[in-house]
Amino acid sequence: MPDDRNHTDVRDAVARLCADFPGEYWRDKDRQKQYPVEFVEALTEGGYLSVLIPEEYGGAGMDIAAACAILEEIQRSGANSGACHAQMYTMGTLLRHGSDAQKRQYLPDIAGGKLRLQAFGVTEPSSGTDTTRIKTKAVRDGDDYIVSGQKVFISRVEHSDLMLLLVRTTARDKVEKPTQGMSVLLVDLREAIGNGLTVRPLETMINHATTELFFDALRVPAENLIGEEGKGFGYILDSMNAERILIAAECIGDARWFIDKASAYAKQREVFGRPIGKNQAVQFPIARAYVQTEAAAHMVVSASELFDAAQACGSEANMAKLLASEVSWAAADMCLQTHGGYGFATEYDVERKFRETRLYQVAPISTNLILSHIATHILGLPKSF
Repeated sequence: MPDDRNHTDVRDAVARLCADFPGEYWRDKDRQKQYPVEFVEALTEGGYLSVLIPEEYGGAGMDIAAACAILEEIQRSGANSGACHAQMYTMGTLLRHGSDAQKRQYLPDIAGGKLRLQAFGVTEPSSGTDTTRIKTKAVRDGDDYIVSGQKVFISRVEHSDLMLLLVRTTARDKVEKPTQGMSVLLVDLREAIGNGLTVRPLETMINHATTELFFDALRVPAENLIGEEGKGFGYILDSMNAERILIAAECIGDARWFIDKASAYAKQREVFGRPIGKNQAVQFPIARAYVQTEAAAHMVVSASELFDAAQACGSEANMAKLLASEVSWAAADMCLQTHGGYGFATEYDVERKFRETRLYQVAPISTNLILSHIATHILGLPKSF
């Protein structure tokens, strides 16, 4: 990867910041299911969560490769950027489709850390990944939209000030294409919660601060509509492509953490009078994980380059996410196996990272749907649904 896109200085700075938040910090947060406030504040103060915001609005105005470098290094340090990564990828919708007034109103405060845009409300209980079948609707009433419906697996709502919300403004059976008739609203959570929005935390196998949302005649100012009414699906694709590329970078960081952890352990752990790393049965899985990770990393670079060049990158973003999530999971399994029984001991952090990286086989999009996309959109095979 060229030096100017590797962002070595950024990586080094992020690594130094993460050193202040060692494994004990993350184990404690995981044990108590607490949001890592101190870590997120440190990243915010360092300007790392605003790298994609243009300089005119107080951000760094950097490319997505820089954001990838930041998230990869966070994961490689043993930390978990799931607490804050959404602020990077939700920027795509607001930056590319928000009005000048909306950008002036929100972006400087987001860049400065006064506001958090950490929540992205798309998934619903009945539709899952079939986004065109969402039922949450917004009906225009004077200067407001009245929102009713339900969302699920929406993370960080309790730790965010703003949320991008995808709603139906025209019923699916009233439009020519199912992707039409959806709109994006910017919801001020500080005003919404308790006034038409109810938030219910969901307990999961990882500390991801995810929730279920219930909208009961929530009023959202019409001026908070992003772009044009009915074109929201196209708008969120910008955020989704960025999301998949950035999540892929996180998975590369996870994989490299597992490889480093397994290599170090295999060198120092002795059984039968010699390091277990002398055994090819231990060496080869580590080496294979390394080879697979390097290959997936190149796909992430390719997708990020297309995104930064404002070129179509949906398929590349999907492939990067699929490959990176698969290698991180394979590396996790390898690392746990290398550690044997100690891999299950919390003090080694392997079991925590093992659980955390498993998520990305399912979210933000499952591997099966990525394969379906490649089969039908790239290979021209008949659609199965």
